[in-house]
Amino acid sequence: MAGKDDFKPFTGPTLWFAGIVLALTNFMVVLDTTIANVSVGHIAGSLGISTSQGTWIITSYAVAEAICVPLTGWLAGRFGTLRTFVVGMIGFGIFSVLCGLSTSLTMIVAARIGQGLCGGPLMPLTQTMLLRIFPKEQHGQAMGMWAMTTVTAPILGPILGGTISDSWSWHWIFFINIPVAIFCVFGALRLLKPAETERQPLKVDRMGLALLVLWIGALQIMLDIGREHDWFEDPTIVILGLVAAVGAAVFVVWELTERQPIVDLRVFRHRGFTVAVAALSFAFGTFFASVVLIPQWLQASLGYTSTYAGYATAFNGMGAVIMSPIVAQLMKKHDPRALVCFGILWIAGATLIRVGWTTGADFWTLAFPQIVQGFGMPFFFIPLTTIALGAVEPHETASAAGVMSFLRTMAGAIGTSVSTTLYADSMIVARSEMVSRLNADPTTTALMAQGFSLDQVRATVEMTVARESSTLAINHLFLLSAMVFVAAALIIWLAPRPKRMAKPGEAH
Repeated sequence: MAGKDDFKPFTGPTLWFAGIVLALTNFMVVLDTTIANVSVGHIAGSLGISTSQGTWIITSYAVAEAICVPLTGWLAGRFGTLRTFVVGMIGFGIFSVLCGLSTSLTMIVAARIGQGLCGGPLMPLTQTMLLRIFPKEQHGQAMGMWAMTTVTAPILGPILGGTISDSWSWHWIFFINIPVAIFCVFGALRLLKPAETERQPLKVDRMGLALLVLWIGALQIMLDIGREHDWFEDPTIVILGLVAAVGAAVFVVWELTERQPIVDLRVFRHRGFTVAVAALSFAFGTFFASVVLIPQWLQASLGYTSTYAGYATAFNGMGAVIMSPIVAQLMKKHDPRALVCFGILWIAGATLIRVGWTTGADFWTLAFPQIVQGFGMPFFFIPLTTIALGAVEPHETASAAGVMSFLRTMAGAIGTSVSTTLYADSMIVARSEMVSRLNADPTTTALMAQGFSLDQVRATVEMTVARESSTLAINHLFLLSAMVFVAAALIIWLAPRPKRMAKPGEAH
C-alpha cells in the first residue's frame, strides 16, 4: 500500500506540478473566507433579506471551517491524507455550486456550512502534503508556496468579490470555484497517489467531537454578533461566552485524557510548537484585523468603492510573491527564529508608517505601507511554520498542522472582533473630544456666505467630524497593533533553535 516509510519525495516536473495543485487548493479555500464579505449587500438584496441576516453567510462558513480544521489529523489518520483531500475538494466544489444556485437564506447558509466543513481540512492538508512530497532541503520553498497563497488570498478576496458582484452577479463568486476544484481533484488523483498515507483504525471520539462543535460554535457566533449586541451587556452574549469557556475547559481535559482523541492536544508538549503557534496567533490576528479594517475606513471616510479599497490593500501580495523564494533560501543559512523576529518587526514598522495617515492621503500614500508590509510577510510565515512543524514528532505533523491552522483562523476572528470594537469605541471618544473643543462659528459664517443653508452647514461639519474621528481612531489602532507585533516578535525567542525539519513522508 502507498504511504509506507520507504516513500521517496517527488522530483522534477512532477514535484512542481503537484506543488501547484496543493498551493492552488489552499488559495481557493482561504479566498472563500473573505470573497463574500463585500458581496453581502448584493446577496441580501437578491434573496430579499436584511444585511444583518446576510452576515450569517459569512458566519456559517467561519463556524463550520473552524470546527473542521482541528479534526484534520484524525481524518487523515482514519481515511488517509489523499482520500481526505480528494473528498474535501469534491465536497467543496459541490457546495460551491449549491451556494451559487441558492434562492433563500436557509439554502445558502446550509450550503456555506457544507463548504466550510469540506474546506476546513484542506488548509492544513495542503501544508502537510507539501512537506511530504518536497525533499527535506526544499521544505523552505514548499512553505514559501503555501505562505504566499495564505497571505495573498484573504487580500484578493474582497477585490474579486466586489469586482465580480459589481460587474456580473454575486452567484459567480461561488461558481468560479468549480473549474479550480475540478482541476485540483484531477491533478491530485493523477500526481499524488504515491504520497497517500496509511490508514489507522482510529475510533470516533464522539464526546470530544460534540464538545468541539459546542464550544467553537458558541465562540464564533459570540465573536460575530457581539459588537451589534453591545457585548456582555446582552444576556445572549453572556450565555454564549459561558458555554464557550466551560465547553473549552471540559474539551481540553477530555482530549488530554482520551486515548484516541479527535484533536491531539498533546502536540503542545513541544515547546517549539507552542511558542511558534503563540507568536503566529498574535501576529496573524493583528495582521488580519488590518485587512478587515483598512477597507472599511477607506470606504467610510475617504469615499472609496469596495473595489478600489481592495486595490489599495492588494499591494501586500506583491512583496510576498517577490520575497517568498528568497526567504526559502535564507532559511538554509540562518536561524529561523531570527528571520521570524525580523519579519514581524518589519510588519510593525510598516504599521507605524500608517499612524500618520490623514483624510487627505492620496492613493499611493495609502498603498505604500502595504507594499512595505508585503516584503516582511514571508519572513514571518515561512520560518514560523517550519519551526512549529519541525518541533513535533513526524507522525504528529498532520495533527499539528490542523491545530495550527485552527488557532490561526480563530486568531483572525478574535482579532477582527476586538479591533472593530476598539475602532468603534475610539471613534466615539475622538468625536466627543473634537465636539467639545469645536468652534464652528467661523466655518458657519464662511459657508453661509457661499449660499449654504444652516442645515447644510451642520451636515458638512458633522461629516467632517465623523471623517476625522474615524481617522484618529484607526491611527490609534495602528499604534496598538505595532506594540502587539513587537511583543509577538520577541515571543519567538522562547522557542528552542530547531534541530530538525519536519521529515517528508511521515505525516499521517
